[in-house]
Amino acid sequence: MANSSKVSRRNFMQQSALWAAAFAGGGSLLPGVASAAREKELNILCWEGYNSAQVLDPFRSSTGATVKAESLTNDPTMINRLRAGETNVWDLINVNNPWARKVMAPEKLIQPLDKARFEPFFDKMMPAFKAPYKWAMDDAGANLLGMAQRFGPYSFVVNTDKVSRATAEDQGWNLWNDPANDKKYGILESDDWNVFCICCIAGFDPFKVHNDEEVAKFTETAKRVFKGAKLVGDIATMNQSMIAGEIDFHLTGGTYSASPARADGHPEIRGVTPKSGPMEGGKGGISWIEITSQVNNPQLSPLASDFLEYVQSPEMSHKVAFAEGTFNPVAQMGNPECFKLFTKEELDAIQWDSLEEEMARSAEYDIVPDYDKLLDIMTAAKREASGG
Repeated sequence: MANSSKVSRRNFMQQSALWAAAFAGGGSLLPGVASAAREKELNILCWEGYNSAQVLDPFRSSTGATVKAESLTNDPTMINRLRAGETNVWDLINVNNPWARKVMAPEKLIQPLDKARFEPFFDKMMPAFKAPYKWAMDDAGANLLGMAQRFGPYSFVVNTDKVSRATAEDQGWNLWNDPANDKKYGILESDDWNVFCICCIAGFDPFKVHNDEEVAKFTETAKRVFKGAKLVGDIATMNQSMIAGEIDFHLTGGTYSASPARADGHPEIRGVTPKSGPMEGGKGGISWIEITSQVNNPQLSPLASDFLEYVQSPEMSHKVAFAEGTFNPVAQMGNPECFKLFTKEELDAIQWDSLEEEMARSAEYDIVPDYDKLLDIMTAAKREASGG
């Protein structure tokens, strides 16, 4: 990475204080700021991990830059922030795979990367990500829209002391169609993924336009699944409840949600990818791949590209994989210099033993054409089940 000269801690703290004061007043993030003022400023809108001090602090120290990273847990919300005018605020956006190619590039919310600078990094990634990698490119295959890094399978999680991995993989989504399992499971708060999963439980592919019969089936399934849940909550709640034996499995989940429990010494908590399912090709699970893109900011920070290069290094890729919160595989593990940084325990936490086969059984995260309709139906079902 092309770093600027190092600065003293005192100067860095002074710069941080000045930036914080400007940000509080809205000054440094408003349109019309001189581009020179952005040479030491970088703003990142992202999923958790890239906002970690483990990832950001070395970059702050080496560049003397003020870096603001805001973490959200919903791709459409982040994209709507850009649509609402925050292209003037953010320099980088980190979301799941289809959004750059299918939405943000066509709407001119992001700008292409320098292919000569960034395409060679794909050569050091795992084989599935070799250039030209579909989700990092525009439809024409001409422009590089972002960099791949974290990824993983994400369907559901079981306590293998209660439901064996083999049983879960064989039964797949039908675990939720068995009345005997009522009150034995939880539901993770994750609207888009829950829409995906309820489609799968209902027996059809989420990533297509649904006919009236399928919408009716989705409605019935959503009501039944939420009514049968013992609890609804966040990742910590799901993991704690499975470890305590309060529930045997939960929807939605995978490596991303199970990894903190596994890293804490609970290998019985395991993300599962069904062997078969309703997706194209009979695939049983769903996977996600994050793409980080440069925002079409009229005064884009020159540090945006530097940061994207910085997180490609073996050391920082490992830190991104194991930043606070959840732990995940990264595409850069195809580089032996990166892979050797992962301990046996870390590989076990991210279920490296089954990663390749689970990804092969998974359809890739995509956009649900009638998502808003299905979300409204699911939200009503959840409200009804809770007595709201």
